[in-house]
Amino acid sequence: MIAWLAHVDTSPETSGRDVNPQVHEDYQGGDIVLPGAPSQVIRVADNPALKGLRGKTIITTDGKTLLGADDKAGVAAIMTAAEYLMTHSEIPHGPVRICFTCDEEVGRGVDHLNLSELGAVCGYTLDGEGAGMIDCETFSADQAVVTVTGINIHPSIGKGKMVNAVRILSEFIARLPSDRLSPETTDDRDGFLHPYHIEGGVAEASVRILLRDFETPKLAKYAKLLDSIADDLRTTYPRATIDVRVKAQYRNMRDGLAKEPRALPKAVAAMRACGIEPTLSIIRGGTDGSRLTELGLPTPNLSTGEHNPHSPLEWTCLEEMQQAADVLVALAKEWGTES
Repeated sequence: MIAWLAHVDTSPETSGRDVNPQVHEDYQGGDIVLPGAPSQVIRVADNPALKGLRGKTIITTDGKTLLGADDKAGVAAIMTAAEYLMTHSEIPHGPVRICFTCDEEVGRGVDHLNLSELGAVCGYTLDGEGAGMIDCETFSADQAVVTVTGINIHPSIGKGKMVNAVRILSEFIARLPSDRLSPETTDDRDGFLHPYHIEGGVAEASVRILLRDFETPKLAKYAKLLDSIADDLRTTYPRATIDVRVKAQYRNMRDGLAKEPRALPKAVAAMRACGIEPTLSIIRGGTDGSRLTELGLPTPNLSTGEHNPHSPLEWTCLEEMQQAADVLVALAKEWGTES
């Protein structure tokens, strides 16, 4: 028994309400101007995958919202493959469980998933970009919340009395590395610290920071860096309270995949059966498969045709989505050869 998984939630970073998808049939190349916000342009220079998709069908937003291909493309691929197998009962294949999760984008997609009820020996998340990719490594991830508690008082009488949490938190963020260890300055296997949400006022202010690296032990080093910045500021601002709390989110799926040695070779064979030479790749992020693998269900991630996730410049390719569905059918056949 294998499982196909996708998530139904979309990123909270850009609105996914009232999506107005644009279907560009027989794409002839060139940049794509999004009609709802003409300043939003999907440029070939930034999206080299478009160069190989002339004549295909490209689906975009109108520039005002997410498209939601992350992960509607995965849901569509799974449903298309399931329908095909159900209407072609002559095709021999192994048993497949289908599971759709929510809250993947906030790291809680599998919190309430009962693996014994799922009953699979391995899973495959359909949550990958482009085509022909098998993601077999993800970041390991922690989240830090840094909270500064100050003292608020009317600014007219603030001298010697006010302790402004906003200013102290701003100093904390300014001391994070900006020439390294940031998403803006890293790629490939580099890790980073990413402050992504701040809130509060004079009395209390906080920032959420993502800690990411392919090597799990490095997360502890990043947490230690945050602690050292906090210690320096505690000395400078003794009347403030600075709290740093770090919690684990998910871990690199690399080591856990070894529990089911057939998982990756079957995916490779399925893609080759569809005429695709696969690429074993890494994700500078995570999937439900990261958590599932850590929990004991080896779950690599497969391409779905999505591109530019979490952005109004998001797009997908209809033919790549169909290709993802074809790979799932071939994958079911591959597992059907098991006794």
